[in-house]
Amino acid sequence: MIDRGFADRFAAEWVAAWNAHDLPRVLAHYAEDFEMASPRIVNVAGEPSGRLRGKPAVAAYWAKAMSGGPSLHFEPLEVLLGADGLALRYRNHHGQTAVETFEFDKDRKVVRAAAYYSS
Repeated sequence: MIDRGFADRFAAEWVAAWNAHDLPRVLAHYAEDFEMASPRIVNVAGEPSGRLRGKPAVAAYWAKAMSGGPSLHFEPLEVLLGADGLALRYRNHHGQTAVETFEFDKDRKVVRAAAYYSS
């Protein structure tokens, strides 16, 4: 089970890592073979399924996102608990509301994540 304390700490550290544009720090939250799903993967990584698996593939995708400059910034809005995961609702640097879901393994590393964006 994911408890409130872990969820809040994870969300705060995840947002801080992204806002620092620190890719190794972001990736430290994830298992080696985790799966990421996002509609942006289609355009940025050229993967029509919108899914990537493993740190090397996702790191290359996220490196492109971080290369967009210092404007990349996330503002956390809400953390929602699940049995073995959480959802983080935040506002991104484009003013969009986004939700990312995270499913954790027994070591509390993310094994599956998905991103959803407002239009």
